[in-house]
Amino acid sequence: MSKTSIDPTEPSHRFALNGPTMGSRWSAVFFADAGFDSAGLAARLQAAVERVERQMSTWRPTSDLERLNAAPVGAWIEVPEDLFGVLGAALEIGRLSEGAFDVGVGDLVRAWGFGGGTRTPDGRAIAAIAGRPSFEPPKTLILDPSARRVRKLAPLRIDLSGIAKGFGVDELAREAERSGLSSFLVGIDGELRAAGTKPGGTAWAVGQERPDGKSRDLLGLIELRDAAIATSGNYRHVVEVAGRTLSHTMDPRTGAPLDNDLAAVTVTAPTCMAADAWATALMVRGRREGLALAERLGISAIFVGTDGRVATTM
Repeated sequence: MSKTSIDPTEPSHRFALNGPTMGSRWSAVFFADAGFDSAGLAARLQAAVERVERQMSTWRPTSDLERLNAAPVGAWIEVPEDLFGVLGAALEIGRLSEGAFDVGVGDLVRAWGFGGGTRTPDGRAIAAIAGRPSFEPPKTLILDPSARRVRKLAPLRIDLSGIAKGFGVDELAREAERSGLSSFLVGIDGELRAAGTKPGGTAWAVGQERPDGKSRDLLGLIELRDAAIATSGNYRHVVEVAGRTLSHTMDPRTGAPLDNDLAAVTVTAPTCMAADAWATALMVRGRREGLALAERLGISAIFVGTDGRVATTM
């Protein structure tokens, strides 16, 4: 019987850290020498996600994003570097997805009962928002890179929930790398980013959940090496309206919760910010259009239909 050789120079001690963030928990699993300062890293990881929340949370009235949301139309608002970068990435993915990824749906999110406060849809608010101009940068939002400032040109509430969590995972990864780690898996909820491999050269195995909303059964396993993964689905964050279960993802084309032939989309990408946003964008586009868009742009994605059928560009 052959034996697997072990490289004595490889760090073999496994660490697992976690903490609260964004209504969920962040996690970090990595391999390092037994004497590694894991408590120090845990504090730095917590500070990293706290910084993201402080800038991009829609649940914190004092966040930089909420300061921008509260600003009057036409006023230039200076924002922190990270928030500015995420806004720029969001607008670019919105352009490439032909409007399927839309961070200007904040008022719709609240009106349908997914924001802070009550979880009951407000019909009058929904009707009023439907009459507004659609979110079409640069018609409604302008970014000025030279001064790192933002200006709204129309009533607009920005919601970064489809991209900020992924950015938070990337910040966890950057902090881990700054600490000298080359082998780790970090994540927030189901958004994950892997670096290197586990000792022995095996990839990080990530389970893909079956999108039925009732169990945690696995649809399959995906191996990650220096890549990130994110899933958008219609089966976890929901509200009940007149006996119907509605998804938290907004369809910017209809001004209503998404209702199409997809149950979930999983995307792998170099960064978790990109994986997070593209999972949402492809989910909104639906199976046929989403698959065609992913193939055209070279995006690695798995589409799970409401009928259980699976299609992939991986």
